[in-house]
Amino acid sequence: MITIATVGIALGLAVMIVSVAIVTGFKSEIRNKVIGFGSHLQVVNYDANTSFETAPVNKKQGFYPGLDSVAGIDHIQVFGIKAGILKTRENIQGAVLKGVGPDFDWSFFRQNIVKGQAIEISDTATTNRILVSKYIADLLKLDTMDYVGMYFVEDPPRMRRFQIAGIYDTGLQELDKQFILGDIKHVQSLNNWNKEQISGFEILIGDFDQIPRMASYIRDNYTYQLLSDGSKLRVIPITEKYPQIFDWLNVVDVNVWVILVLMLAVAGFNMISGLLILILERTNMIGLFKAMGSKNWNIRKIFLYLSSFLIGKGMLWGNLIGIAICLIQLHFGVIKLDPANYMLEQVPINFNLFHIILLNAGSLLITILMLVIPSYVVAKISPIKTIRFN
Repeated sequence: MITIATVGIALGLAVMIVSVAIVTGFKSEIRNKVIGFGSHLQVVNYDANTSFETAPVNKKQGFYPGLDSVAGIDHIQVFGIKAGILKTRENIQGAVLKGVGPDFDWSFFRQNIVKGQAIEISDTATTNRILVSKYIADLLKLDTMDYVGMYFVEDPPRMRRFQIAGIYDTGLQELDKQFILGDIKHVQSLNNWNKEQISGFEILIGDFDQIPRMASYIRDNYTYQLLSDGSKLRVIPITEKYPQIFDWLNVVDVNVWVILVLMLAVAGFNMISGLLILILERTNMIGLFKAMGSKNWNIRKIFLYLSSFLIGKGMLWGNLIGIAICLIQLHFGVIKLDPANYMLEQVPINFNLFHIILLNAGSLLITILMLVIPSYVVAKISPIKTIRFN
């Protein structure tokens, strides 16, 4: 029974370590994909609505391009968006042309390009090359270096002919099927904007948890006042731009807490059973100690120390098993996933040493606290009866 209790603690801790690593890894991966499309913060015209026909803002702002010198802000870039329809001889597909400039950070899309390459954008010449998702390419039967027409609903309708430079695949189908990336000068031309007018600014920060603080900082310092043309800017955190995705990710946390509570309960009851068996097996010894003058608390401490040793032994094996599974999956990706259903090609792992330390400390504390009450059984043992029985 003692061995079973120790094994139960080991397996429980291993399951907790793996569960937390997978769930936090999943959240991190999905979160990074969404941020790759829209950055952490967007600064747009206050009058801009949720459609893809945005009111322009002037690129000449006091915070651009020097905002990235502020501690916590990694990068700032301009963007423009325009909705349209991609058309081939056989198929059509609605999409959003996201125009970017020479200052665009391509690191996210370069990691997810499956064919071709990113496009080069300059301040002077306009390029007709675009980056499309694998979802759109497969739907329209397109390949790199192919040409595709994109129609924009205006009066009269306007068309641009683009050449596909690269194909990306993030696995986040909700966004993959929407966005194609191209030169921002096309968006400016289609919207009849001048070269200083854009849809807004995208801001990348170093720490996702600092989004509320950095949003407040930008509002307080740069967007609280009216501009010279009477317009006003507003800051939109990515969590507000795609609330359905981040609300869903927050719900995932509930699964982790359920697993942690269940595993701690199983480990705790296993050790309670083990402690009671230890006490019952040592009844005569307890009676003898009492007859020699030992107090109940001193005897209880002996069993609590022994239980703590067994818990530590189980936790050691639990750490070895859990960390080994995480490292194997992290480096070799043994367990694969269907990207169509899970938006990822393999089970993600977030190997965080702080999480492991916290799980160990919490498990040890809670399990020992659960053993305090059963240890009171020692006080019920009568030395006269146990010695006479012996």
